[in-house]
Amino acid sequence: MDILVLIITIVGVVMAIILHEIAHGYVADKLGDPTARLRGRLTLNPISHIDPIGTILVPLIFYFSPLHMIFGWAKPVPIDPYNLRNPKKDLLLISLAGPATNLISAAVLSVFFRILITVYPGDAFFVFFSNLFVSIIGTNVLLAVFNIIPIHPLDGGKILAGILPDRESRQFDDFMNRFGMILLFFLIFPIFGGTSLISVVTRPVISFFLSLLIPGFGTI
Repeated sequence: MDILVLIITIVGVVMAIILHEIAHGYVADKLGDPTARLRGRLTLNPISHIDPIGTILVPLIFYFSPLHMIFGWAKPVPIDPYNLRNPKKDLLLISLAGPATNLISAAVLSVFFRILITVYPGDAFFVFFSNLFVSIIGTNVLLAVFNIIPIHPLDGGKILAGILPDRESRQFDDFMNRFGMILLFFLIFPIFGGTSLISVVTRPVISFFLSLLIPGFGTI
């Protein structure tokens, strides 16, 4: 049973990552940039989205680490800002689309989870699907919150760049394009008593969303 939960959870995680990327490409297409669509990236076929490191290696490392969780990313969809009518504003909307899709997915799953609780309270069937729903809802929330951190190459970096005035936005972009990945790895690395600085910042936000979406969160 545990193996089945793990397999279905992995499928759910992969779908959450894929939907995140499709959302970016779909909004870009609607705003005038068909690059993702023309390259076949607006599809649920996982083969089109697999990144060997982010979709395979990193999730395995996270799962077999002390964190014992599944986390990763797909191959980013290609975006050509020169096709956009208002690049700064449109890139902000495109970047928002991914995290927003994950939160919407988590909310939809939460509705089904509440129905499950009502129909199958407390039996073996409930326990199996309860673990499943909690895991996939948590993954979607984690992806959304993690990606709105305002650091390149995360979506939050592009969102902040779209909010800042033009001069500050260019300066921020220049800095993040040079040092964003280094800063991100520093924040992810568990150097604070075995805990990463990013987890310290994001954990309260993730817990807040989970308390809204998962009945009895904190007691299960």
